[in-house]
Amino acid sequence: METFEVLLEASARAHGHLCPGQVVGVRMAMLGCRLIGLDEPTRHDQIKKLLVYVEMDRCTADAVAHVTGVRLGRRSLKFMDYGIMAATFLNLETGAAYRILSTEEARCLAVQYAPEIEGKSEQQLAAYKRMPDCVLFKVQAVTVQLDEYDLPGPTRKKVACSSCGQLVRDAREVWSPGRCCASPAPNRLISPMPGR
Repeated sequence: METFEVLLEASARAHGHLCPGQVVGVRMAMLGCRLIGLDEPTRHDQIKKLLVYVEMDRCTADAVAHVTGVRLGRRSLKFMDYGIMAATFLNLETGAAYRILSTEEARCLAVQYAPEIEGKSEQQLAAYKRMPDCVLFKVQAVTVQLDEYDLPGPTRKKVACSSCGQLVRDAREVWSPGRCCASPAPNRLISPMPGR
């Protein structure tokens, strides 16, 4: 794996700016890959072994994806919208899995790790580079329950909506009498335009 500095610079460039979340994400990804035994996660033979679940849609998630090479379109990146600065790294070959959580304590400790830096964001940026993993993160060995429809690769199943014919892939269909798959669900943010 490239050095932290090289990965951080490339990740920030891909993301669009350097911020504390980028530092956390790069370090989180490096630690996660190390724990599951993948030293070159973007290498062709290793990328097929890696599945990552991110629990937030923030800068950290972009850094994790950049360092590991996982992608939504390849189905190797899974987004779980929990709003938590955490990611789970799974080696599909060995089953080894670790959830890494960015600690809230790290934010409070930034002043101790970078007392010479003024400004909250700049101080966190410097501190997160210096903190040991055991301060910045909480690590848990976990078991990830997967079924065939969660795995990377081609579509394994397609079902057509009996009302409108829309295809739903990989066992994500919901059977509800009298309801079309395209009907807005009660909590859906996107709804059809009137008259369409």
